[in-house]
Amino acid sequence: MKHSDYLVKPGSKVSLKKFNPDDHGEFESKEEAAEKLKKDIEKLAELQDIFYAADTYSLLIIFQAMDAAGKDGAIKHVMSGLNPQGCQVASFKSPSVRELDHDYLWRTNVMLPERGQIGIFNRSYYEEVLVVRVHPQILDAQKLPEKLKKDGIWKRRYREINNFEQYLTDNGTKIVKFFLHVSKDEQKKRFLERINNPAKNWKLSPADVKERAFWDDYERSYEEMLSQTSTEQSPWYVVPADRKWFTRTVIADVLVKTLKSLHFEYPVPDKAHLDALQEAKATLEGEKK
Repeated sequence: MKHSDYLVKPGSKVSLKKFNPDDHGEFESKEEAAEKLKKDIEKLAELQDIFYAADTYSLLIIFQAMDAAGKDGAIKHVMSGLNPQGCQVASFKSPSVRELDHDYLWRTNVMLPERGQIGIFNRSYYEEVLVVRVHPQILDAQKLPEKLKKDGIWKRRYREINNFEQYLTDNGTKIVKFFLHVSKDEQKKRFLERINNPAKNWKLSPADVKERAFWDDYERSYEEMLSQTSTEQSPWYVVPADRKWFTRTVIADVLVKTLKSLHFEYPVPDKAHLDALQEAKATLEGEKK
């Protein structure tokens, strides 16, 4: 699989019309892709064990998408083999009163992964150039000085986000970002499934349906965000999301290749530690049965 097919090249101008949300690569069915997904999930578990032990890098995975694009399911399935001790998920809803009294990066800052940890952001600070841009009245609740709410705010936020991600990269955090690209027709289908299935009613808010009226505005905001913030050190991938099984296959493939690219290894103990282990071994073997 060429995950570069879904990579947003730094400096490129993105048109989502050029990305097919129903793409399924070389696979014709879920069954064909299942074996690759299974192997990649197993490989992720293996790589995570070394990653955790090396305790040098941290990995931040960001998911953004329209409602019902499959973020939750992708996180659940692709990360199913990971050790919870080395993985954490943060979901970001509407900001609290306390969070609104801070800068917009503050609430995500406190949830960043430690070294050796894999952190997953289900939505993120990118909401600040997406939903806030589509609904600029949200800025009023952010208590910004009036002169900072002018037209230049979006360009400024792109710059701030890029600088922030560069800072994280320079301090050992690898960042990989996924935009799950679902079609409007597929979203409608999934919304109706959630309405018609009582067990899934909790997954849908009437407000989610109302947001469909702003579909074109969201697409434009996503296109500019992807164009402005996909960089060499923290790239965006536009992942086809109309077929959930293919979405998960692409994500797992990208994550395996991302972790491999870091070239980490299990720590090698120094001589003093190895000598101490031999002493411990002799003590254990000398114990009476």
